[in-house]
Amino acid sequence: MLAAAGFAGAAPAGATTLAEALAATYVNNPTLAAQRAGLRATDEQYGIVRAQGLPNAGVNGQLTQGVRNYQQFNGFGRITQVGGSLSVPVWQGGRVKNALRAADARVKSGQQSLRATEGDVFVQAVSAYMDVLRDRAIVDLNLNNVRVLETNLQATNDRFQAGDLTRTDVAQSKARLEGARSQLAAARATLTASEENYRATIGQAAGVLEQPPVMPLLPADADRAEATALDENPDIAAAAEQVMAYRADVSAARANRNPTVSASASESYYRYDDPAGGGLSGIRGGAVKGDYATVGATLTLPLYQGGLVGAQVRQAQAFESQALEQQVATERQVVATVRATFSNYRALIDTERSSGEQVRANTLALEGLRAEQSVGLRQVLDVLNGEQELLSSKVTLVSAQHDAYISGFQLLNAMGLVNYRRLGLAGGPLYDPQVHYARTRRSISDFATDPTPVATTRPTYGPAVPPEIPPVTPLAK
Repeated sequence: MLAAAGFAGAAPAGATTLAEALAATYVNNPTLAAQRAGLRATDEQYGIVRAQGLPNAGVNGQLTQGVRNYQQFNGFGRITQVGGSLSVPVWQGGRVKNALRAADARVKSGQQSLRATEGDVFVQAVSAYMDVLRDRAIVDLNLNNVRVLETNLQATNDRFQAGDLTRTDVAQSKARLEGARSQLAAARATLTASEENYRATIGQAAGVLEQPPVMPLLPADADRAEATALDENPDIAAAAEQVMAYRADVSAARANRNPTVSASASESYYRYDDPAGGGLSGIRGGAVKGDYATVGATLTLPLYQGGLVGAQVRQAQAFESQALEQQVATERQVVATVRATFSNYRALIDTERSSGEQVRANTLALEGLRAEQSVGLRQVLDVLNGEQELLSSKVTLVSAQHDAYISGFQLLNAMGLVNYRRLGLAGGPLYDPQVHYARTRRSISDFATDPTPVATTRPTYGPAVPPEIPPVTPLAK
């Protein structure tokens, strides 16, 4: 549905494209990096559960040295013991098998949640990118308006000196100019906030930004958007995997009623020394030493556990019921979001179209007002009002273009179509969560650890925008 080619267009040298901004977000955003780390922690639960079904081996040693009156206790001055043991679970009643199924389902749910976070972060990045474009355009429009009003004030003063206009006309022109300067200051403050948000979200300063590509083709109606969301939305998939995990938990809890079988083997060496002799051991200056080995099997058959298993099963069933209801709630919320976003997107497209017509009409009206004012048919205030209306309509158009683009991207995200692969991004390695999970499933070493954790993203400081950036071109002219 989302054409990758739509985000691969060429840009002027030095300009940042939306695709490049999204690729930088994919690498630099700390929220996304934290979600990946959380998923890696979830991966390890599989190994923790699996260890309960694997052999357990160990060695032990003991050295006891008598210090005072030792012969009164054991007859030996020193006792040395060294041994090794091996325990092998043979049958766990199905508890480990079902716990592994639950762990696997939770990993899959976490992977879907990572997809959802990735989409949400990309929407935030698109919003930050479009905010900067919008606010730079609005600053440019307000700056141009100030220049026009400065020219108007100068012309009004000249005509006042010539006796064609009154002091009231001059005061009106000056008041309107000061109001425009105030609007320009507010627009610049808003732009600064947008540039800082861009840097916080994307991890780099907002330099020269290229206009975004055309929005990919969206569904023609809400029903098609809903059908796509039910198949692709990661939140729905994550909720379904959670149901599977809790269902496996029920089976694992029931397995606590089943018998378990384990096998064991051990080998021990011992040495008892009586260096002083004449002690209770009866060995003068000698020692007793030897070794022994054992093998065995243990069968545990639970008969009654005080109602523990029944409570565990009922608890797991309640959690499964909760997950089922949450799955329904998630589907409802996704459907509601898709339909509401689709409606909002269509409304914003209509607003953008109407705003464009309004700009064209106000442009013609202002030309007419200026012509009529030059021959005395209009007052200065009429021209000033026409200029203000044209400015307002241009700002409205810029905002409508901004809102419509973001709304379209939000719709794609609600449908589950916003991620690194579907956007066709480039510029860094793709993070595949399955790689870490596969490594976790293979690892059975007690000494396989990761390096000491360090932050993979860094704070950004310094000027938000390099001073050499030229004035921007508005979204709408």
